[in-house]
Amino acid sequence: MSNPASKSNPSNLLARLEALGAPELRRLLVEHLGKRKLGLYWESDAIARDAALNADIVLPRHQPAHSHRAADMAADAPHRNLIIEGDNFDALRLLRTTHAGRIRVIYIDPPYNTGNKDWVYNDSYVGANDRWRHSQWLEFLYRRLTLARDLLAPDGVLLVSINDENRAKLELLLDEVLPGRRIGSFVWKTRSGSNDESGGRLSLDHEHVLVYANEGFAFNGEVKDFSQYKNPDSDPRGPWKTGDLSKSHNYIDRPNGYYPIQNPDTGVWYPCNPSRVWAFATEARVDDVDALRAKSMEQYIREGKVIFPAPETERVVVWESRQALLDAIESGDVPVRPKNKTPLLTADLPDLDFWVGKPVGFGRPWFKRHLADLQSEVRPVSSWIRGAVEDENLDEFTVGLTAQRSGTGEHSVNEILGFNAFPFPKPASLLRGLLLQATKPNDIILDFFAGSGTTGQAVLELNAEDDGARRYILCSSTEATAKEPDKNLCRDVCAERMRRVSAGYAGKPGFTAAQGGEFAYLTLDKLPPADLPFEAGPQHALPLLGLRLAHAVPAERPGPVQHIARAGDCDVLLCTQVDAHSIDMLAGWAASHDVARIAIYSERPESLAEALSARGVDATCYGLLDVLRQGQAGGRA
Repeated sequence: MSNPASKSNPSNLLARLEALGAPELRRLLVEHLGKRKLGLYWESDAIARDAALNADIVLPRHQPAHSHRAADMAADAPHRNLIIEGDNFDALRLLRTTHAGRIRVIYIDPPYNTGNKDWVYNDSYVGANDRWRHSQWLEFLYRRLTLARDLLAPDGVLLVSINDENRAKLELLLDEVLPGRRIGSFVWKTRSGSNDESGGRLSLDHEHVLVYANEGFAFNGEVKDFSQYKNPDSDPRGPWKTGDLSKSHNYIDRPNGYYPIQNPDTGVWYPCNPSRVWAFATEARVDDVDALRAKSMEQYIREGKVIFPAPETERVVVWESRQALLDAIESGDVPVRPKNKTPLLTADLPDLDFWVGKPVGFGRPWFKRHLADLQSEVRPVSSWIRGAVEDENLDEFTVGLTAQRSGTGEHSVNEILGFNAFPFPKPASLLRGLLLQATKPNDIILDFFAGSGTTGQAVLELNAEDDGARRYILCSSTEATAKEPDKNLCRDVCAERMRRVSAGYAGKPGFTAAQGGEFAYLTLDKLPPADLPFEAGPQHALPLLGLRLAHAVPAERPGPVQHIARAGDCDVLLCTQVDAHSIDMLAGWAASHDVARIAIYSERPESLAEALSARGVDATCYGLLDVLRQGQAGGRA
């Protein structure tokens, strides 16, 4: 890809105008007129963007030496998991022709654009002083996200990790790429505390995971536990359990929710918690009860939905004077919250005289939650991702995710490989929690900023837990630079990590290759269309056809006939050499492999069809060059 900043510099663009033809001038005019809008703007060049998308044809090449086959794989079993080495822009161009609408979850952890050598672009690091840094970063992501968008299934979701500094810019970019599809975001507590300050003595200890999804997506949530619902009083409304009568607002924020309630059967009064007011309004403070959107507290009491403490066991006190009440407050002898024992009556609260002369109960009323009243049998996912050792903020209404701190945890890449292979890798627990909620057991998960391969490890861990058959596609670059020309992050870190993790699961009872204990390692060749007939061949056609037709890389067989996939009663084959031997093999294929039909790709489809017809074989033959041209992301072939 060319550098968008150099192309989009206004002075450079003006100098090019005279050399541009009418179609390019029209393209620039459309781009200029379309920029007047609310949202994010960055320096970009539509012509360079189109050229990068359509300049050449991307073809995959399988590298068996870097791939991994599980011990229990049959010799002809295809690879279902993929690791793709190369520029992820080119990988996405390829995948758009093979996996469009097939990916359930895309998770990416893109470079954070900090200027601290976290981002290699055009074979060099983008520094903090680069005046085009933000435009480069936005254009870099825009080109990739627009391709990734087409890969999502109708119920697919995109999850993007980002730091606090760049969250706003990235959200605006995603709003442009995926308009109307923002679900929300997770906040992940990345560390327990830090002395690092971003300015103003504010220590940032969190990151975000942005969530954008197609209409059919929903997180899995968790089926609610109904074992706590009982019916000890033979309530005709069915099983129930107790629940909190309050909500998380204090009496200053919600003064209308701060009021006393009374047990109509005993006359005993109960004070409201000043830190958590009642969840329901009182009829005493509304002009029109019928205008309430929910039932009032009094209505719930009349329906028997409020459970008061048992009179025979509850302590009840009457303070005959204000001073007696103040003395009780001073000594702490007043009703308290059950959990933290904080007093519910203090000297500074309003309407303190109300409690003088009335019977006051020291117990707490509860709400009677009936199973039949549940609006959903599934708890949604909380947007707060807690640290692994935190217990606070747990509740019965949401599913809470937990994750270890950034770059830590058992089975991290640095622990698996035995050296400091990757700086600040995401913990596998973070990805495992997200994928647990976002995937089903047979989904395809894509990470086109795979880095060290944490997403792939999380997929294997989930498959081992629930006997799933999720598959992963990891796109990772070499990150080679002029100073480090031999560096290959994809091969030496990502693929090596997945090889070791896969081998670790191979010995576990019940874990099979279908659950992830294998992968195909692919490299990418980019060819000008004019060179395609001379430089492309079966080494490209076999994986490309496999990805297009079966979303897997076929195992290479000895001989000129390669099996690509089976579709119903038809075998799809690749014939790498049309001669008497291959014609003999093809003529007997249908009978020997128990299929009704065969479809064949070859360099000489007409000659092959004629030869097979003479042998009485009805085969559908396709030109190999045509399928190779379909490696173009535009799909125009």
